[in-house]
Amino acid sequence: MSFAGEVKQELLEQTGKSRHCQLAELAALFSSFGQVVIGEDGDYTIKFATENLTVWKKCYILVKKAFHIVPDLSIRGHHQFLLYILDDEDALAFMKEIQVLDSTRLAAEPLIRRQCCKRAFLRGIFLACGSVTDPHSRYHLELAVGSRDRAIRIQEIIGVFELEAKIIERKSGYVVYMKEGAAIVDFLNITGAHVALMEFENVRILKEMRNSINRQVNCETANIKKTVSAASRQTEDIRFIHDTIGFGNLSENLSQIARVRLENPEVTLKELGEKLDPPIGKSGVNHRLRKLSEIAEELRKKNSGF
Repeated sequence: MSFAGEVKQELLEQTGKSRHCQLAELAALFSSFGQVVIGEDGDYTIKFATENLTVWKKCYILVKKAFHIVPDLSIRGHHQFLLYILDDEDALAFMKEIQVLDSTRLAAEPLIRRQCCKRAFLRGIFLACGSVTDPHSRYHLELAVGSRDRAIRIQEIIGVFELEAKIIERKSGYVVYMKEGAAIVDFLNITGAHVALMEFENVRILKEMRNSINRQVNCETANIKKTVSAASRQTEDIRFIHDTIGFGNLSENLSQIARVRLENPEVTLKELGEKLDPPIGKSGVNHRLRKLSEIAEELRKKNSGF
């Protein structure tokens, strides 16, 4: 089972204890794949049609809990799961409670006024049209909600929980999405997918630790390369001075540091200073080596005729 499938399977078990939360989640599911059917005799029927078995089961649970009725179930082909409220009075009661006004509305505002109901509503939206990638590969959660107005409203509801979600248009409609690992963890927490949250968070922490270690190693490697490169240039300058004018033409301090550097080409400036007599600090070593480099540069210019 995919990670998204695991999340939805977990959310199947998460049902609000309060009826108002059950109605909010049911409203989210109905807004995604529910419809009102009017028969020839004028009677109403409520119909849910989905290709997701988990969502089909959740609709059944919510209708049964919130309305105390047993909906009719059927399967068409291998992938379409149908749920009906056939009784006209039950259908009218459903329409009244869910506040079905038209097919473009997500839910009437009173249904999602409470914070707990907003959580239930987002859980229903994710079950209906959400997906999330396996955190081992990348971080991406999206809700394929169809119209732009629906996308904006869902983005606003997510924003109530201080989470930033973005909207993108695709051929199939509009998508609300998040790519930040921390935001996805918070969204899973909001909807009640706590087991998936822990799995996601564990992977995220390990990846961040690995990335941090890699950055540290890369930084240390770069510093080592920089140190080796600098030491190599210093050694080259010192040898050039030795072969050109000899160390006898240098001051005692410069002559001493030149000999010690040639004998210890790989040590750091601090270690180099500790080998001098008397020892000096890193800045003092750096000053003397820079002076030697200037002398070598002047000698090169004279030898080249410039």
